[in-house]
Amino acid sequence: MVAIVIVIIIVLALIGYFVSIYNRFFGLRNSAEATLGQIKVAMKKRLDMIEQLLESVKSYAKFEKEVLEKITGLRTSVFKAGTEDLRQVDRESRTLFGNIMAVAENYPDLKTSSTVTNLMESVKGVEDEIARQRYTYNNIVQEYNIMQDTIPSRFVALIIGLTKMNYLQFEEEVEKRPRIEF
Repeated sequence: MVAIVIVIIIVLALIGYFVSIYNRFFGLRNSAEATLGQIKVAMKKRLDMIEQLLESVKSYAKFEKEVLEKITGLRTSVFKAGTEDLRQVDRESRTLFGNIMAVAENYPDLKTSSTVTNLMESVKGVEDEIARQRYTYNNIVQEYNIMQDTIPSRFVALIIGLTKMNYLQFEEEVEKRPRIEF
């Protein structure tokens, strides 16, 4: 009788441990998805601000139509994008912002405009927000992936068919001045 009680307690303890690992996996996955959603919102905000900045500088440059079309396309793709696609959206929006900043540098009157200056600072603030959110996302993904590599959580992941998550990596370009052609 004592042996049966001990076996039942051990089985219940194992089930409880399995459930706690299972819940941790899904807690991490949900946190990662929520953080990725925040990154997408911030990227859309950045694109909106770049569009506003474009409106402020468009009388100074001939490339506004092409840039506006790119911004519209990027804004549409942000919420549909997975982690790999966000890398491309980030690269393109950074290029657009760099081009607009280069135009602003070439026109002293424009550079002193408070609207343009404020928008540029706002975009830089959103850049910082995206970097913070990406850092948080990657930390969550790292913890999730480590659980997939360590025992006993590895067995739980195999049993319920979980796979590793992808890190969110953007190509951070070193201060490189974009080339503008009119």
